[in-house]
Amino acid sequence: MLGLVPLFSSLLALLLALSGRAFAAEVQVAVASNFIAPMRSVAAAFERTSGHRVRLAFGATGKFYAQIRNGAPFDVLLAADDTTPAKLEREGLAVAGSRFTYATGRLALWSAKPGFVDAEGAVLEQGRFRRLAIANPRLAPYGAAAVETLDGLELLARLRPRLVQGENIAQTFQFVASGNAELGFVAVSQVFVDGRLARGSAWVVPQALHAPIRQDAVILARGRDNPAARALIRYMKQDTARGIIRAYGYDR
Repeated sequence: MLGLVPLFSSLLALLLALSGRAFAAEVQVAVASNFIAPMRSVAAAFERTSGHRVRLAFGATGKFYAQIRNGAPFDVLLAADDTTPAKLEREGLAVAGSRFTYATGRLALWSAKPGFVDAEGAVLEQGRFRRLAIANPRLAPYGAAAVETLDGLELLARLRPRLVQGENIAQTFQFVASGNAELGFVAVSQVFVDGRLARGSAWVVPQALHAPIRQDAVILARGRDNPAARALIRYMKQDTARGIIRAYGYDR
C-alpha cells in the first residue's frame, strides 16, 4: 500500500500538468517598435509563469491602427501613444475599461559614434552632420516628439532639409546604427539598458521639450474572451513586469 503513494503522487502531478496545458491559451500582441526589447523580456517571463503563449508583432502604432480596423487578428495592442487605444475603444474595436498606461517613453538623440553627441545636445545647433533620422511623425509618436523637440529648440526649419524618416522607431534606429545617418532621435529603451548607454553617444532629451509619451495598452475586441489576453494585461501591471520595463529606461 505504501508503495502506491509515490505512484499516486506522480499521477496527480502529471494530471495537474496536463490540466494546466489544457487551459493554456495563445495571445497575439501588436507591439510598438520602441518596445521590442522590453516586451520580449516581459513575454518570456509571462510564458514561464502562466503557461500561456505570446505571439509578438512589431511595428508603427499608426499602421497597427489601420490593420486593426481592417480586421487584423490581434488580441492586444501595446501602443506608442495613449490616443490610438482610446480611439479604438470609442470605435468599439477594443474592450472598454481594459486600457491603461504601461509605460511613459523617453526620447534620446543618439549616434553610433562615441563622443559625437554631447551631454547637452549642442551637436544639433553646431550642424556637424549631413543626416538626422526621425520616425515618421504622422505614424510614430516618437517621431512627433522629435519634431516637437526641434521646434522647441527653434531648429526645425533649419534642419528640415537634413531629416530622413524611418517608417517607425526601429527603422530610425537602423538608419543611425548602420551609419546612413550620423545621428537620430530614438527611444531611450533602444540604446540604454539598466541606465547605461550600450553603444555610441547620446543626449536624453529633457521631458519639458515635448509632450509626455504615454504608452497605453488595451485588449482588442478579438481578445475579449481570450484568457491569455486578460492574463497578460494583469501581468504587465505587476512588479515583475514593471521592473523589466523600468530597466529599459521607461518611466512607469
